[in-house]
Amino acid sequence: MANILIIGAGGVGSVVAHKCAEAAKKTGVFEKITLAARTLSRCEKAAQNVQARLGVSVGTARVNANNMQDLYSLIHAVKADIVCNVALPYQNLHIMDACLACGAHYIDTANYEPEDTAKFEYKWQWKYAGRFRKAGLTSLLGSGFDPGVTNVFAAWVMKHKLDEVHVLDIIDCNDGDHGRPFATNFNPEINIREVTARGRYWERGEWVKTDPLAWSMEYDFPDGIGRKKCFLLYHEELESLVTHLQGLRRARFWMTFSENYLNHLKVLGNVGMTGTTPVRFEGRDIVPVRFLAALLPDPASLGPVTRGKTCIGNLMRGLKDGQEKNVYIYNTCDHEACFAEVGAQAVSYTTGVPAMIGTKLIAEGTWRRPGVWNMEQFDPDPFMHDLATYGLPWQCVDAA
Repeated sequence: MANILIIGAGGVGSVVAHKCAEAAKKTGVFEKITLAARTLSRCEKAAQNVQARLGVSVGTARVNANNMQDLYSLIHAVKADIVCNVALPYQNLHIMDACLACGAHYIDTANYEPEDTAKFEYKWQWKYAGRFRKAGLTSLLGSGFDPGVTNVFAAWVMKHKLDEVHVLDIIDCNDGDHGRPFATNFNPEINIREVTARGRYWERGEWVKTDPLAWSMEYDFPDGIGRKKCFLLYHEELESLVTHLQGLRRARFWMTFSENYLNHLKVLGNVGMTGTTPVRFEGRDIVPVRFLAALLPDPASLGPVTRGKTCIGNLMRGLKDGQEKNVYIYNTCDHEACFAEVGAQAVSYTTGVPAMIGTKLIAEGTWRRPGVWNMEQFDPDPFMHDLATYGLPWQCVDAA
């Protein structure tokens, strides 16, 4: 049994706490669960919900994830074997350093990015591989849905369905409706930085750049969602997948957005509200996108009002037994069902469940290997089994 420390108590952190409690009841894998964040009241609210729904006690603590001494003291105090980081990506390196200092395994759901630049790269975290290997500790990167499940989907298809993969399209659809004029389904600052950055995809051994949201396509999603317009973005799992999937000729990432969302984003961009460069205002520096994030609805508050589904999956084309074969592997998740189960909407749910599963597999020793690893570098089968067990059933079908 392992002691787990979850850092970050937004919508995702709350889901991780619920699912760790569920796993503890089913298997006994977690002996002690602690939820920590800068705002203690968020942790306490989530812990109360877990206790009411599952009858499992979750400890709470206040922590400043930018402060190494704070992190070091907390990890020691709760005797954490594994730290599940669902805080801001800017804080990843601080938390990795604290884990190394305290002898704890590490897991996150998104790669590190500098606070002042929208630059999504694994290079900073990959550099920690030698230190984690020397310490005998596992660092598992990107154990959310995308990145995370999409990486494992790719590994599972390569193990069971294809001998070679030539083309990979990761397609993320959120068909939910929260009824708000403008809101984001996860951290507003991270979401807006991601969407307004230049697009990038992999083709024939090199990265090709595009203007933000300049390329689009339509895709017919299953389970009653139907045809939706998808826009090409750069997403971090492409960086690791093109490194680890042999024979890949093209890899792209697509995401759906409503016209309402895009129109608001365009206006906000035109007036400078999506910028990351500090602006001097009344004697102090203000980062426009952070000020905007403070004005927007808290994503955790959208659960009670969000209706509809998400559908995220991989469309993969390659060869099986010398013949061309296309497969589509995906999960569909219902916002209302997620809220009924854990009090969060599906975007938080689809990130929090994989974060718990990755943590569980490290705790069990199934995915425990000294070093720094991406999801597709482990055997996909145990993870895929747990996806269905803990609320994210998946389908793999032949595609046209």
